[in-house]
Amino acid sequence: MKYFSSVEKIGDIVARFPKASDVFKRYNIDFCCGGNRPLIEAINEQRLSEGKILGELNSLYEEYINKEDKDVDWTKASWSELIDHVVNTHHAYLNSELPKLSQLVTKILRAHGVNHGEVLTRVHKLFHSLKADLEQHLIKEEEMLFPMIKKYEESGEIELKERIIKVIDETEDEHDGAGNIIKELRRITDGFTVPADGCTTFRLTYDKLKELESDLFQHIHLENNILFPSVRAK
Repeated sequence: MKYFSSVEKIGDIVARFPKASDVFKRYNIDFCCGGNRPLIEAINEQRLSEGKILGELNSLYEEYINKEDKDVDWTKASWSELIDHVVNTHHAYLNSELPKLSQLVTKILRAHGVNHGEVLTRVHKLFHSLKADLEQHLIKEEEMLFPMIKKYEESGEIELKERIIKVIDETEDEHDGAGNIIKELRRITDGFTVPADGCTTFRLTYDKLKELESDLFQHIHLENNILFPSVRAK
């Protein structure tokens, strides 16, 4: 049975079926910052097989609907519930992992800079740019945007909504910037591929960067494709 179409927006597919993100990650299809475009555009751009990707999505969804233990459908949650999830899961992850990754990225630059200096110098610079941007971004969301959205959820004040939309626009631009940096990190590391002479710390660092990419994409997806459109529509 066909549950998805290639003309659907990528973000809408993941909003309806979160496990679709596993398929999109496998094919490097951007479902967070690039979630607002039809799936067929990404398929054609990367010269992928439309039938294969839709087949995988539909098969995975068939398995999902027959499971008893379903994932949380965040499209049905209140704004406050979704915000609390983002803060307690994704913000908490970044606050914990960014300092650790900073140490690891610096450590492998020192240890392997002689043989891999060109790539690792770039990784070091890009990561720390991303780290600084994200740290400021989390503060902005937690201290400004999210409290305003929660207040608007209760009051429905039109003037408050106008202020929120302005901050949402800025936040989405920041998401684009973070997404572009993580994509560049993936590109220059050849998909976080550890060189033959890479040590255990080198491998751990690249694994952690890959984990950061995955968490960040899910984090941005929940905001760009679920929370923000819902706020705009009310």
